[in-house]
Amino acid sequence: MRIGMLTQWYDPEPGPAALPGMLARALAGRGHEVRVLTGFPNYPNGRLAAGYQLARRLDEVDDVDERVHIRRVALYPSHDRSALRRLVNYGSFAASALASGRDVLRGLDALWVGNSPITVALPMWYARYVHRVPVLLHVLDVWPDSAVASGFIGDDPTSRMVQRGISGWCDAMYRSATRVACVSPSAVDLLARRGVPPEKLVHVPMWADETLRTRSGDLRARLGLRPDQVVLVYAGALGAAQGLDSLIDACARVGDPRLVCLIAGSGTAEDRLRRRVEQVGATNVRFLGRLPRERMPALMATGDVHYVSLRPGGMSAYTMPSKLQAILAAGRALLVAAEGDAAAVAHDSGAGRTARPGDPDSIADALRELCGLGREKLELLGQAGRVYYDRYFSVAAGAERVERVLRESVAGRR
Repeated sequence: MRIGMLTQWYDPEPGPAALPGMLARALAGRGHEVRVLTGFPNYPNGRLAAGYQLARRLDEVDDVDERVHIRRVALYPSHDRSALRRLVNYGSFAASALASGRDVLRGLDALWVGNSPITVALPMWYARYVHRVPVLLHVLDVWPDSAVASGFIGDDPTSRMVQRGISGWCDAMYRSATRVACVSPSAVDLLARRGVPPEKLVHVPMWADETLRTRSGDLRARLGLRPDQVVLVYAGALGAAQGLDSLIDACARVGDPRLVCLIAGSGTAEDRLRRRVEQVGATNVRFLGRLPRERMPALMATGDVHYVSLRPGGMSAYTMPSKLQAILAAGRALLVAAEGDAAAVAHDSGAGRTARPGDPDSIADALRELCGLGREKLELLGQAGRVYYDRYFSVAAGAERVERVLRESVAGRR
């Protein structure tokens, strides 16, 4: 098949932005012609990646698989807290994709679309209605809920009006798509309750950056950690949605001298969290700041247990944090303080323990239990998680699911 991929994010952007590239290469490896329509890389800091200069368009081939052809189109580089600049970033990509990427969308058998941000609807609708291309819309974030949960949209009357507008926009996207894929089972149920026909909906989990599996050493010696110390790692955004205050409070309540908690990342709540550590006397918590991508495999290997958390309420029950798959892929144990599907994965995979989100006592109890297991047994939990990842979440499994849904969409059109 000639498969198109429409995504604002693509390599060499890191983290979740790297996942579409993995799908493109996996589909090419399965014998398909893959064309990617994307923007110039500027995530996560809003600055163009090294080696790129902004232009109206740029054609290139994927660095890893030359069978993947990429069209980059201009956008306004930004990824700060300004709602206006973020909107210009999203809108400029959509407009440029229409102006400079229409030929990429012509002659396709099917189109995969990553729905975040939802402004990708403009070029998606062009492909769907002008060229009659079947579309698989992959709902990576449920809008407007995810924007509200992150604080990007407020709760004042104007914001509620914006939410209604976004909901109507998303409904139009769902109606136009041939199939709608969700990354968690609960999100499938949520969209069905919102009126998306069940026959359109399919569960297609996201995969992880599998380069994090590389065990080229860890940071234990550099950080002065003893061989018997049990290391808990949180790596990611330090914002309100993650609810990390509860983790810090829990660490302060654990008297086991083996426990060390490493927090890597940055965000709007970082200064407040650092003050919290001092206020509650959590001497076993250390901040590492934001680490470069090339050091993430070493950080993964350093952690005996990795922490996944979401503040309770809002979209937490429907959210599948991308770091969950990354931890499973790296073969590390889990502590999940979240509701819904994320907690279910921790149970089903046998890779770790769960705690009640926002409850320091529950989190502290789980930390004591994990310390009691010791590093060797925690390694066994991680191995169980790795087997579960390969079966349900791997890039290969994801590409097979996407390919099957695309083939069904093409067959339905015929």
